Amino acid sequence: MELLIYGHSGARVLLFPTRTARFHDYEDWGIIRSVQHYIENGWLQVYALDSIDQESYYCFWVHPTGRIQRHIQYENYVLQEVMPLSYKLNPNLCLMSIGCSMGAYHAMNLALRHPQWFAKVISLSGRYDLTRNLGMFENLLSGYYDENVYFHMPSHYLPNMPEGEQLDHIRRLEITFVIGKENAFLSNNREFSQSLWEKGIWHSFHEWDGLAHRARYWRQMLPLYL
Repeated sequence: MELLIYGHSGARVLLFPTRTARFHDYEDWGIIRSVQHYIENGWLQVYALDSIDQESYYCFWVHPTGRIQRHIQYENYVLQEVMPLSYKLNPNLCLMSIGCSMGAYHAMNLALRHPQWFAKVISLSGRYDLTRNLGMFENLLSGYYDENVYFHMPSHYLPNMPEGEQLDHIRRLEITFVIGKENAFLSNNREFSQSLWEKGIWHSFHEWDGLAHRARYWRQMLPLYL
């Protein structure tokens, strides 16, 4: 797995790529440049991750059990390899989980499943239920459902999460997510926000005009919500 590291100190940022994108795309699209001031001043150290979406959720020629298992392997890679590497290079205790589009799902899901490791999550233009058809975006599990699917869909497991240590940690997270008013994922984002409020989880939810699902919007959003 390849990744790019920007910066030398400051809060560590796990930056998840968009749908089927690569670790260098955020630099190519000018999104890293949009937060260059934070990086150069030693406030952020960004770890731009690669994706395996084409081997997991978007691997439609594989049975859905194989898709979700491959996703779980990806999560384990982040937990067991990327995070220890980041801490070895920079022991700053502040860790953020950030992503756009499909990366927004990865960022939110990882932070909610392992909130004890994170301080902040920022999800831009994402969806938090991959089992629903939303506009032109289809159910990524082809109607299949099991326990693994449930525990990797924030819109499913969060409303049913019992009181306890995990929920207490989530309530301490600084959560921000943003969606365009013409985005097919708008209803899912609104429902997800309501679920958070019902669990007593404070968060910041913003709706932008238009679709707001392109790199030119993310270049504006990321420095604004950091």
